[in-house]
Amino acid sequence: MSALILALVPELRKGSGLSLDVFSQNNHAPEKLSYYDAISRSAPAVVNIYSSSIDIVRRRQVNRTSLGSGVIMTENGYILTCWHVIKNAEMTVVGLPDGRRLPAELAGYDELTDLAVLKITADNLQVIPQLEAPEIRVGDVVLAIGNPLNIGQTITQGIVSRSGHTVTQNFREFIQTDAVLHEGNSGGALVDSNGYLIGINNANFKTLDSQRRVVDVNGIFFAVPYSLARRVMDEIIESGRATHGQLGFTGGIDPNVTGVVVTNVVAGGPADLGGLKQFDIILSINQFELDTLDQTFDMIAKSSPGEQLELSVSRDGKVISIQVVVGEATQ
Repeated sequence: MSALILALVPELRKGSGLSLDVFSQNNHAPEKLSYYDAISRSAPAVVNIYSSSIDIVRRRQVNRTSLGSGVIMTENGYILTCWHVIKNAEMTVVGLPDGRRLPAELAGYDELTDLAVLKITADNLQVIPQLEAPEIRVGDVVLAIGNPLNIGQTITQGIVSRSGHTVTQNFREFIQTDAVLHEGNSGGALVDSNGYLIGINNANFKTLDSQRRVVDVNGIFFAVPYSLARRVMDEIIESGRATHGQLGFTGGIDPNVTGVVVTNVVAGGPADLGGLKQFDIILSINQFELDTLDQTFDMIAKSSPGEQLELSVSRDGKVISIQVVVGEATQ
């Protein structure tokens, strides 16, 4: 029996004794799934925004304070937020995560995308991680960072529910998510599971109840995608305003047809002046083949007013080329 034990437990032959670890089980807990690292990189760049305005109620002046969030985009203090957060504000204050409160100046705004750019002067600002072209896929995990109801910076988690959701006539690429947003989240960051900014949180879906009152719908929230928000911010910083192209037509997709089917052309609009007609099928813009309606209107919106676009159009079975001068979209 002794020989058998020595053969099975070689440590005893070396005189090292028998460690109780031989019979112990591994008590270490498995590594848990966490987005702590992503939040650690991105949350310090999300700020609280407080704006005050004066309204006239029953012939009396009433001071109102609006609550929102913002995202530090550059080291020299440019912040992206939503225009509705600071609209008509007499004074805007930015609260940094480190406790500092600083006055902010309005660099510019864009009503079509509901975005505004603020400027603060401060040292040691944390800039949110950014990718030039972040990939956004339905089903990706997203984290919304903001200051809901002024309870302090809060993180909510969800997924990308839909990409390319129609929110305005001119823009069809807004991100839809189920990460919960409340009053105060507007202007905050929507980041991916690595902490990279993919959108600026904007609003939740609203509808009318049986008494025709506007009510919020839980689980449907929207964010301006990063690529669009960054372009608007850069234009505002450079020239004080952002511009968006439009051609003045509506379209649809026929599963049996390649391209975008023109359903209506605005009389006197750029498309009409260029010769586009109802029931034309747009195959490409500047030789870029079109696959979806979202893609088509996004390309047009990103074009500069006055820019000339070449449309390849199928009409009555023949392919023709149409030159159209881009107009400027207005609210």
